[in-house]
Amino acid sequence: MKKLNVLLVDDEIMIREGFKRLFDWEAHDCQVVGEAADGMEALAQIDTLCPDIVIMDINIPIMNGLKVIQLSRIKHPQIAFVIVSGYDDFSYCQQALRMQITDYILKPVNYEEFGTCIDNLKISLFKQRVTTAEEPKEQEERAIIGITRYVQEHLAEEVSLSVLAEEFHLNPQYISQLFKNEIGVGFLAYLTNIRMEKAKKLLLSTSLSVAEVAEQSGYGDYRVFTKSFKKTEGITPSQYRRDFLN
Repeated sequence: MKKLNVLLVDDEIMIREGFKRLFDWEAHDCQVVGEAADGMEALAQIDTLCPDIVIMDINIPIMNGLKVIQLSRIKHPQIAFVIVSGYDDFSYCQQALRMQITDYILKPVNYEEFGTCIDNLKISLFKQRVTTAEEPKEQEERAIIGITRYVQEHLAEEVSLSVLAEEFHLNPQYISQLFKNEIGVGFLAYLTNIRMEKAKKLLLSTSLSVAEVAEQSGYGDYRVFTKSFKKTEGITPSQYRRDFLN
């Protein structure tokens, strides 16, 4: 997987420096290619650099981050945006999510959580690539697409590297390396991501209980599911449903 290019947008230079120095971009197959301190500069840098990812604060001078995203979407719909903000206000989250923001992270940044955000973003980019790409030509591409499709179709069942190895007649270590090479994340990170996505859809579109959502998302124990959901999303499944539907 090629390195993803990242643009940092924040009016505080210490925040930008913190991102550059305290987060291991190399370990996540990313590189910071530019910075901006206000909305107009951000728009210019986006046009010039066409980054894969923009990490942006909402409260920046001249033009706020949400307006920058709205304008950037017109010319660069493929760019992934991550909001990093001091606003602990759910209305901002809702507005950002309506713009299809990849994630919304509060300051001060927890870099471990931010690493999970970047991994989830890479999974989203892989899904887009699979959706828009022509018939894959390389053996590895065909293999990972078949494997990920199987995982999505069997989420409620036991899914592990050994199960996939038996199903696809491949070595488990080879499958594990495929995920790293083709998606940029490990198998467990990918599995957790799509289970959480399935759970969130069920929470918002059905009246299933949390235990039933857990089961359909591949968690036999709803307590394990609730713990995993809270670690990933920052709130419990019940809170997530209540906040979004009320």
